[in-house]
Amino acid sequence: MLSPLSKASVLFASTLVVGLAAGVGLRVAAQAEEPVTIRFAAQVGDQPFDCGETYELGSPAAPMKVSDFRFYVSDIHLLDRTGKAVPVTLLQDGQWQHQNVALLDFEDRSGACVNGTPETRDQVVGTAPRGDYVGLQFNLGIPFELNHEDAALAPSPLNLTSLWWNWQGGYKFVRIDLEPAQPQAAGESSTLVANAQPLAQGHHGGGHGHGHGSSRGFSIHLGSTGCPATGTDQRPTQPCAYPNLVEVVFPNFDPAKDIVVAELAALVEGTDVTINQVDTPPGCMSGRNDRDCDLILKHFGITGEQRFFRLQ
Repeated sequence: MLSPLSKASVLFASTLVVGLAAGVGLRVAAQAEEPVTIRFAAQVGDQPFDCGETYELGSPAAPMKVSDFRFYVSDIHLLDRTGKAVPVTLLQDGQWQHQNVALLDFEDRSGACVNGTPETRDQVVGTAPRGDYVGLQFNLGIPFELNHEDAALAPSPLNLTSLWWNWQGGYKFVRIDLEPAQPQAAGESSTLVANAQPLAQGHHGGGHGHGHGSSRGFSIHLGSTGCPATGTDQRPTQPCAYPNLVEVVFPNFDPAKDIVVAELAALVEGTDVTINQVDTPPGCMSGRNDRDCDLILKHFGITGEQRFFRLQ
């Protein structure tokens, strides 16, 4: 029979072994995660985006300045060699990333970019389980459970009211605003597309007719539409008819070498950015019955093949 002293020694030794094992387990768990950085860039054709530049955009090409270029991404995953999607846990930095959402911001409040902020952001930072990854997957936009909050009360980066419509519509997943390089004369207006049907506010497939840029420019604001609610100041009671949340997949992606490029010229290819359908907001506010959105929604990957993002 063990003496009380011997029993205490055995108990101490057992506790020490368990403690050491737990410590080893914690170190193994810590070592199982590796840092991940996904780099992004904004370009217009082969040119880097710059708030002070003028670009030939649309079809036919027209000289335009870009006064805003920001978008949200969410649910970032790395793909292993079997095709399994492994989630990236985002760094909660209190500014650019919240939960599973990150803001990419390429305007710097210089030149034509008068509505943004001086700070820019061109990367998503987080961790993932150590592994052999060959691909990338993410969503362009904000998931439903975070999309319909009050931007005045939300944490950063969901607190930018310039990227928010209202509780019913939620956030602008993408905000890109184009302005004519040559200011229009007083009383001059953009060409309108004749014989178009009006876009009724709150229509099932309608876009958002508020919170857009200059009435003489061409704005591209992607967000959810057809979100049933009793009013614009109320959260939707059911999922939106058109979430417009875009899944982007690159089966071959090396985070150490590749950059995800958001390419504006490809987005507006085939769209005449100097005209606007009558009785609709200038540009494309995600309305399915706004013909100014036809090719843009297609090139975002909502109604056709995605062309907005490519790798470099």
